[in-house]
Amino acid sequence: MAEKTKTAVFAGGCFWCTEAVFEQLKGVTKVTSGYAGGSSAGAPTYAQVSAGTTGHAEVIKVEYDPEVISFEKLLEVFFSSHDPTTMDRQGADVGEQYRSMILYMDDGQKAAAEKYIKELSDAKVYENPIVTELKPFDKFYPAEDYHQDYYEHNKNKPYCQLVINPKLDKLKKQHSDLFKK
Repeated sequence: MAEKTKTAVFAGGCFWCTEAVFEQLKGVTKVTSGYAGGSSAGAPTYAQVSAGTTGHAEVIKVEYDPEVISFEKLLEVFFSSHDPTTMDRQGADVGEQYRSMILYMDDGQKAAAEKYIKELSDAKVYENPIVTELKPFDKFYPAEDYHQDYYEHNKNKPYCQLVINPKLDKLKKQHSDLFKK
């Protein structure tokens, strides 16, 4: 019997934003904010990752049903939800913990990501070169509880109103067929 869900891991700046986006997609069954991509030993804390000393990025682990949404569609949303051309930066968030990165689970995900990046580059979708890092998935460390479902629990906070809501509105227009509501 085939596995019903698959996993993808993305870093595209602050995990509050990326988590909020991917939680809205049809076929996504779970999104967990966390840390990955570094080489520090042991589970890092938010303070350690924010200090930029662990090598880890703020990431989201996306569990999805490939019969409802493909990895390629997840890539489309990922690349349109952040700026993949800025090294170690997304908006006001600066540091390697905010880098653009795909931690691929297998050769199929790696090939799909490489193909999509080439398509975007060949089409000159972005003015600057894409700097999204591709790395094999190693370890994932869930973030502290207060980071999980941040948008859902804090919709009225200024960050959600000023940063996440406009991003969601833009993406719902671009990918209306992929959103739950």
